[in-house]
Amino acid sequence: MSSDLSVELTAPNGHKYTQPTGLFINNDFVKSKSGEKITSINPTDEKEIASVYAAGAADVDDAVAAARNAFKTWRDVVPTERGALMLKLADLATLLTPVKSTPVDAHRSTLATIETWDNGKPYLVSLTEDLPEVASTLRYYAGYADKLHGTVIDTGPAKLAYTLREPLGVCAQIIPWNYPLAMAAWKLGPALACGNTVVLKAAEQTPLSILYFATLVKEAGFPPGVVNLINGVGKVAGEALAGHLGVDKIAFTGSTATGRQIMKSAAVNLKNITLETGGKSPLLVFDDADLEQAAKWAHVGIMSNQGQICTATSRVLVQEGCYDKFVELFKDVIKSTSVVGDPFKEDTFQGPQVTKAQFERVLGYIESGKSEGATLAVGGKAYKDVGGGKGFFVEPTVFTGVKDSMKIYREEVFGPFVVVASFKTEEEAVEKANDTTYGLGSAVFTQDITKAHRVARNIEAGMVWINSSNDSDYRIPFGGVKQSGIGRELGEAGLAAYTNAKAVHVNMGTRL
Repeated sequence: MSSDLSVELTAPNGHKYTQPTGLFINNDFVKSKSGEKITSINPTDEKEIASVYAAGAADVDDAVAAARNAFKTWRDVVPTERGALMLKLADLATLLTPVKSTPVDAHRSTLATIETWDNGKPYLVSLTEDLPEVASTLRYYAGYADKLHGTVIDTGPAKLAYTLREPLGVCAQIIPWNYPLAMAAWKLGPALACGNTVVLKAAEQTPLSILYFATLVKEAGFPPGVVNLINGVGKVAGEALAGHLGVDKIAFTGSTATGRQIMKSAAVNLKNITLETGGKSPLLVFDDADLEQAAKWAHVGIMSNQGQICTATSRVLVQEGCYDKFVELFKDVIKSTSVVGDPFKEDTFQGPQVTKAQFERVLGYIESGKSEGATLAVGGKAYKDVGGGKGFFVEPTVFTGVKDSMKIYREEVFGPFVVVASFKTEEEAVEKANDTTYGLGSAVFTQDITKAHRVARNIEAGMVWINSSNDSDYRIPFGGVKQSGIGRELGEAGLAAYTNAKAVHVNMGTRL
């Protein structure tokens, strides 16, 4: 890698590494044709980390052409061999086996360091949760690579009919900034296992970790053009991918508003499309629930990852008989658990919001809640006790006495911000839960298992957690209904988005 396509960096935790800065196209790092760059900002101290090349439409053309050329041979690689490459990539990401003279945990700690540095999430979360999920997801789909079978359909002795599961072709994938590497694995895993080639664009707010990951793609042995990883501004590179005539499929995770624009652009050639967009997920607590457990899980469901989770259970609906007790327990959990601070410190639970824009967005909703008359029960302002007052930190915030008509009840905030409202009956709880344009996640807390299943059936959401919240799993389908998306990722269901079923009819004797 040439010196003008990388930079030597030392992270706040003292970790030194070489940061690639180019576009990863055809297994090489290259400059953008325009020379334009985007800059990653450390949300902890607001300082610049590094600048990387930003793709324009011409660069997207090059990446798609590389992927198209690679598809001609990649689709015919023995599926078991495709799976083996994916397993090697997973091993490199977590470094379960030594590579060359590299220390055993070098790649994993480097990726975790980068993820924390330009995203703001706690380092221990990056290291012990996100990176293992990356590897587990890749391994899961690697196992499916040689198990994607068609079927024989018996229509009688005069015809042999069977189906083939074929790859789609070139897949464009646009990932968000809240879980950069994990979201990349969610999309790369099924696409590669099915024999597709990929052009993946990272979020412009978190452009660094995907470029280091690209070095592992090459080291694992993937042929040139199979995996192309680029950065760029969404309105330029993202738009170019969504509307590109050489792209067969687009998968996007991000806001509902952007998802709509991608659908419009993708319509130019009727691309296969998968969208995972916004949410305002409800968490229902019934009188008979284990309230201590409900309070702890409610905290996990909204305060993890700085509240920047698409499935965050940000609307907590509590039955009147236990409302006051639950609120007190919930406040106690927040005060004892949500330690706000430097994300590289071991005791930190909550780091900064990812960008100044996101920081200001959360503060804006806090002001909205106050002006609408909700009761501010916890937090409600910027947190300044880190790094001399710098950084995009927000106190964990809870509003109670929230009405259905309030902006903070209806709109996605995407921060450590939760509203708590009450209900009287099961019917009212379900009605309130479904009174939203979204339908991504939901949670139900009750010790009555019959009620739990009944409510789960009636909630309009792609996922329902019973007596937990947001403990997703790469083996279980993930996705929403209504304006929370189209299609499913993860689990066996995630493979359906990356194959076509071809029907073959063989005439065994019918003559005209």
